[in-house]
Amino acid sequence: RWSEIDIDNAMWTIPAEREPLPGVKFSHRGSKMRTPHLVPLSKQAVAILTELQTWAGENGLIFTGAHDPRRPISENTVNKALRVMGYDTTQEVCGHGFRAMACSALIESGLWSRDAVERQMSHQERNGVRAAYIHKAEHLEERRLMLQWWADFLDANREKFISPFEYAKINNPLK
Repeated sequence: RWSEIDIDNAMWTIPAEREPLPGVKFSHRGSKMRTPHLVPLSKQAVAILTELQTWAGENGLIFTGAHDPRRPISENTVNKALRVMGYDTTQEVCGHGFRAMACSALIESGLWSRDAVERQMSHQERNGVRAAYIHKAEHLEERRLMLQWWADFLDANREKFISPFEYAKINNPLK
């Protein structure tokens, strides 16, 4: 929803809960952990969202459904697009698999703290004692650098494959 996007500060704030959309199942769901979740936006994401704003209707949705612009795209739209491109979404890749792909690549790069990656994925610490001490840590500046690195890594892989580890050797924003 456009109300969650702050283009000027390059930030998407996923609320704990959303205002439900009439007739849209689960539209009240917010962040995975039911607390507001901050997602820093890369320059590439800001550019795409800025362009999308020129086409946006008045309904407040970023990605509207094909048949009704007052409803969001279906949760299966990404998988359908992947199948149209020739991917087997049961064996090769699926929409939710992009989260695992990002998480793995960020860890494999060796650049980012596991805590920052886990926080970005909105995962909860399972060690109760540790969780009591780190639950307020946002790692926001590291995550901002991390998501810009991720967007640049994806751009680099348009040309030819480069592993996260090898890409980190030539693009280390922490140095």
